[in-house]
Amino acid sequence: MFQQLVSHNEDLQRLVEKGYALALDPNEYLVVRDIPYLDDQGNLHTGAIVMKFVDAGRDRIVQDDHQIYFAGGVPHGLDARPIPNLGGGPITLPLSNASPDVKVERSFSNKPKGSGKFTDFFHKVESYVAIIAGPAMEKHGANPLTFRVVDRAPSKSPFKVRDTLTSRAEIGDLAANFHDDVVAVIGLGGTGGFLLDLLVKTPVREVRGFDADKYYVHNAFRSPGKFDSSEIGQGKPEVYQARYDNFRTGLSLQHKLIDASCAGDFQGVTFAFVSVDKGTARAGVFDLLIALGIPFIDVGMGLDRRRGSLNGMLRTTYYPPERARELRDRGLAELVDRPDDLYRSNIQIGELNALNACLAILRFKQLRGFYYEEQSCCHMLFGVGDLSLNRDA
Repeated sequence: MFQQLVSHNEDLQRLVEKGYALALDPNEYLVVRDIPYLDDQGNLHTGAIVMKFVDAGRDRIVQDDHQIYFAGGVPHGLDARPIPNLGGGPITLPLSNASPDVKVERSFSNKPKGSGKFTDFFHKVESYVAIIAGPAMEKHGANPLTFRVVDRAPSKSPFKVRDTLTSRAEIGDLAANFHDDVVAVIGLGGTGGFLLDLLVKTPVREVRGFDADKYYVHNAFRSPGKFDSSEIGQGKPEVYQARYDNFRTGLSLQHKLIDASCAGDFQGVTFAFVSVDKGTARAGVFDLLIALGIPFIDVGMGLDRRRGSLNGMLRTTYYPPERARELRDRGLAELVDRPDDLYRSNIQIGELNALNACLAILRFKQLRGFYYEEQSCCHMLFGVGDLSLNRDA
């Protein structure tokens, strides 16, 4: 990927050809190693410049802003004073395991005179190197142009596009918590469709989805994404596979009804989401996942008409393996069919499907340490009428 970037970006090519030790960190940062600088005693040290970038498409990247990050101490001038006009301050930035030698300690902000903007990455690197490394080059004859090729481990990213969202938010270390996850979504209807959409954009290693139904017009009113008339009548897995195939690898969606005979489909699965609208189907899925020891979250909603308007609850229930049978026996989720289920009969509620999916994904990401968890809970109910959220620890 790095060589492909260099070949499509003239400014990166110029940096490499001039001799800078330029590399791409898998967390989507440009890194320039071997940058010499002085400490307050005039001793020579070596640091690294780290820069965010924005994906401009077709293997083109552009600057995010005029700032940089620096892996190293405070650079000093020949007068033993900190170099002025660098701005910024102490900060940490999580790079990937492919850059163990680069520990970001501070940020710098120095706009070029005149325009106040750097024309490209070559201009930016040259400007900061002159400021930071200039004194070390003069005193010690140090040279940032080492022509060093930096080997790095292959990226674990499952995405076919660069995850610049993670680098811009500086959460690469947290995103790494998902790299070994294989997640299954059972049921790709209203809530299941939104669950899939959010999981596709989460850096889990693999997403497996299962549904035996076809995609009809009413599904379009409670599922994410655009409407395409050619999708009508296709299987839901086929529809969603086509929508997301160009976004990530490790996506496998099957037109299949899950029951106790499907243990082979869940080999290697580390977590599952259950989003089915029939109690008997849910009961069979629960039995399978509990038998396999797979932790899972089940979602559902119950609505009825009160005073002419719809009211009811959204439910998000987490079943850890060690408590799954106990929670199943508590009857938190319906395991029988209700013939008068208003939601399943004729109501299209995309915003509630999306909210239910978001609550489930939030809980999953808490379990993986991505979001802070103040108090553990297994059962959440969101009230539509009063917009309340009740948690059962």
